[in-house]
Amino acid sequence: MGVNALATITYVHAGRRRGASVSFSVSTFLQTFDLVIDILRTAFLAAAVGVAGLCMVEWAVRTRRMHPFSALARTSRRVLAPLMKPVERRVLSAGGNPASSPWWTLIALVVVGIIVLQAMEFLRDQLANAYTAFGAGPRGVMHMVVRWTFLVFYIALLVRVISSWVGANQFRGFVRWAYVITEPLLAPVRRILPAMGMIDFSPLIAYFVLRVIESLLLKWL
Repeated sequence: MGVNALATITYVHAGRRRGASVSFSVSTFLQTFDLVIDILRTAFLAAAVGVAGLCMVEWAVRTRRMHPFSALARTSRRVLAPLMKPVERRVLSAGGNPASSPWWTLIALVVVGIIVLQAMEFLRDQLANAYTAFGAGPRGVMHMVVRWTFLVFYIALLVRVISSWVGANQFRGFVRWAYVITEPLLAPVRRILPAMGMIDFSPLIAYFVLRVIESLLLKWL
């Protein structure tokens, strides 16, 4: 066997070892990421249960079912105050009953926990997809870029719809970007669709159009 053949074999084996090492590293990272998500899920669940108990105490105090200066009432007030103050301001500005603020605080905590966990799982899936795409070569990378590009549009549409439901200011920084991205898509749809009262179906139509275009592009690439 010649020197060139030996060098070629050695290079191939070294490449395989590097590929196996990278695969093992990515697999280990994803497993660690899954472990972190599981820990966060347990922590959020425990926090929700604890806050639910404190919210019940605070609600009982506010509705005069419990003495406001008892040890348990003072503890719940001290723990919940940082969480409940912004929620209570929101309830009062909306004309709601301040006695319901503890329950709205609990709902807000649960929603935040769900959003954080979903964001972590989404990030984990995208990292796994990116690794798979790069392993598939240029075509896999192009598919990934197309999917991520359309994903930005889908998220922008979702942010726009939710902001319209809650009455958020469309010129705020955390909402404005969604309007900037989606308005060129929605304006032509609104011109075609007939007026339907207060309901705007243009985001739904735009979503389905984007899904069709994405599917066609992925088949063509």
